Amino acid sequence: NSLNSLRSPRCEQTAHVLSTQSFRSKMLPPELGAEHVAAMRILVVFAHPLDDSFAAALRDTVVETLRGCGHTVDLCDLYKQAFDPVLSKQERRIYKDTSENARNVTEHVQSLQQAEGIVLVFPSWWYGMPAILKGYFDRVWLPGVAFEFGPQAIRPLLTGIRLFGVVTTTGAPQWFTRFYMGNPSRKVLMRGLARLMVAPRAERFWLALYGMENASVAKRRAFIERVRLRIARIRA
Repeated sequence: NSLNSLRSPRCEQTAHVLSTQSFRSKMLPPELGAEHVAAMRILVVFAHPLDDSFAAALRDTVVETLRGCGHTVDLCDLYKQAFDPVLSKQERRIYKDTSENARNVTEHVQSLQQAEGIVLVFPSWWYGMPAILKGYFDRVWLPGVAFEFGPQAIRPLLTGIRLFGVVTTTGAPQWFTRFYMGNPSRKVLMRGLARLMVAPRAERFWLALYGMENASVAKRRAFIERVRLRIARIRA
């Protein structure tokens, strides 16, 4: 399991079979129609370099289901936008200077501050999020933007975010990821960022397809359907 969630050629070649086009005709179950959902502005952050990947099919499922429910979606495709994940020396020097620290990422900060919900879509590589996504948190979720330093602990500033969701895959099987490795991405995101940065009562969800390397087409199709149904149930 070197890069434990890199797609095998078989997975990449069949990703198009699982594209959301095949789900458009059944985007929302009747009981979950858009008229029953309070619309939100939701930031979807996507981290995978390939548009023919299974991750891209998951991204499309998330975005299209959200829009089908009447939500406004801001899609941040980190690779397509050529986001630089490297925190520069100068950015580190002014990290705590809230009047200056966001000047190189103003558009990303604006999207984050306008969001009422955030959904992250990414594969787990080396048992964690891709480096480009980690760099996004380092450079965008800044003091004065996502949190402020208190006397003993940080205080959240993204209290307008009422939804925090993750859609991910792992190459390693569930037992290995959860029990041997301790599911590090889930701990960082759901115990760390989701608990410390957003509204205390925000809706949270974690959806993971474990054992991606050996997942059949049927299993991947079932996971896409699971994602679609969970996104459609967002309370708002």
